Amino acid sequence: MGPVLAGVLQLLALIAALALAYVPLGNYMARVYSTDKHWRVEKWIYKGIGADPNTEMRWPAYLRGVLAFSAVGVLFLYLLQRLQGHLPGSLGFRAIDPDQAFNTAASFVTNTNWQSYYGEQAMGHVVQTAGLAVQNFVSAAVGIAVAVALVRGFARSRTGELGNFWSDLVRGTVRILLPLAVVAAIVLVACGAIQNFSGIHEVGQFFGGSQQWNGGAVASQEAIKELGTNGGGYFNANSAHPFENPTPFTNLFEIFLLLVIPLALTRTFGIMVGSVKQGYAILATMATIWVGFVALMMWTEFAHHGPALQIAGGALEGKEVRFGVGSSSVFAVSTTLTSTGAVDSFHSSFTGLGGGITMLGMMLGEIAPGGTGSGLYGMLIMAVIAVFIAGLMVGRTPEYLGKKIGTREIKFAACYLLVTPALVLVFAAAAMALPTPGNSMTNSGAHGFSEILYAYTSASNNNGSAFAGLNADTQWFNSTLGVAMLLGRFLPMVFVLALAGSLAEQRPIPATAGTLRTEKPLFTGLLVGAILIITGLTYFPALALGPLAEGLAS
Repeated sequence: MGPVLAGVLQLLALIAALALAYVPLGNYMARVYSTDKHWRVEKWIYKGIGADPNTEMRWPAYLRGVLAFSAVGVLFLYLLQRLQGHLPGSLGFRAIDPDQAFNTAASFVTNTNWQSYYGEQAMGHVVQTAGLAVQNFVSAAVGIAVAVALVRGFARSRTGELGNFWSDLVRGTVRILLPLAVVAAIVLVACGAIQNFSGIHEVGQFFGGSQQWNGGAVASQEAIKELGTNGGGYFNANSAHPFENPTPFTNLFEIFLLLVIPLALTRTFGIMVGSVKQGYAILATMATIWVGFVALMMWTEFAHHGPALQIAGGALEGKEVRFGVGSSSVFAVSTTLTSTGAVDSFHSSFTGLGGGITMLGMMLGEIAPGGTGSGLYGMLIMAVIAVFIAGLMVGRTPEYLGKKIGTREIKFAACYLLVTPALVLVFAAAAMALPTPGNSMTNSGAHGFSEILYAYTSASNNNGSAFAGLNADTQWFNSTLGVAMLLGRFLPMVFVLALAGSLAEQRPIPATAGTLRTEKPLFTGLLVGAILIITGLTYFPALALGPLAEGLAS
């Protein structure tokens, strides 16, 4: 079997598995966020944190809950790292430096999981499990909660209430993420991923020296790392490491995990707004972009010119031979079109155009299908923009799901769209203009610029993957990337929740013959076009200086 055919067959198997999980998981999540009943363990949690899960919140109160919880998470994780040398199970590792501790705390609380450290050489068992793994769960639950609040904004009328943040947070963690992560961890352990709390071992003799490896609760962290679209690995090699991702089957399984919740949330959205077809329209938009990016990535990596690459069956530099070009291409596209950031190959070693595709996937806003929750609310913001554009074309007041998109709503949507590109381009420009940050680049020219651009694109979009040639463990990058992660996560949430509150206060508008049918393929095409054009106009000059210049020159 040739490598191209193997890659296509793996892609088809992945699509089939996602299709099987779509309806039951989407229906289940809709029930989770719609029921009034609380589990006993949830009541204990509410009592412990002093929250009343039955109190409805308007959007400012909901936002305060999101920000307060996240701020406590940043402080706790920062202190845990700074005190690591005094904690049991530290494996002898010292406390993390202040700038790196801030960067890591911001990274994991914002669902970014950018890592400027070697996990197996820096973090002990307590920090990995009580700190990083816990944030993998709750940061994902926060993203889903904000998405559900926006969906309620479309579904409700004549009220500013969006539900209860604490209830949404706890339910997302206890009823969705924990059960799925347990099952996924068992599968990974059965397939060879490690799960222990062992110390450091010396393994063999290599070129006159020994190699050291430490164990850890890898399978359990790997499961939620993918399910929650987090991405931070136990080891520096991330999902290319055989302890995290031992076989081609686990590689495909991990791709499934990082896609399944964001895709199924479109079903949840359709049920909660009372029209499953609306969910299918959003799903079709996500699927169109994802399939298109996978096809482009496979083409660039399989068909790259040069006799050596043609004999090898594609551009294999930086890719695990266990997975090959096809599976690595699907993983790279999936991890950058979601907010996962996990890698089973090194994006810096992709062809020039292939690296550009991974970058463009993040620049789209990671909405195809995007992160857990963040993908859905990002796509719904783009749907609002597309409806507004359609209204301008035909001279009608734009409407979406029975809600009028007026001046206030479009301002919130526009601010959401502008925040992330501003962070990416301003920080990247500053890093290139100042003398010190440039010293962290391994490469010069277009590829060196791509390293900087990729870093701030990844941080601002809360992805976490990197062009590995950049040395990001400096005070400049730890500080500025940490700020970019925090602003890139929470500023957009402000506008999402403000939009949700504005929509929930409106009266529903009955559909007429002139209403744009947003469940039809025509709207899906308009939405895909709006996403690609808006992103292209925003980022094309920067892409032309980096991956496009490199790809055309090679």
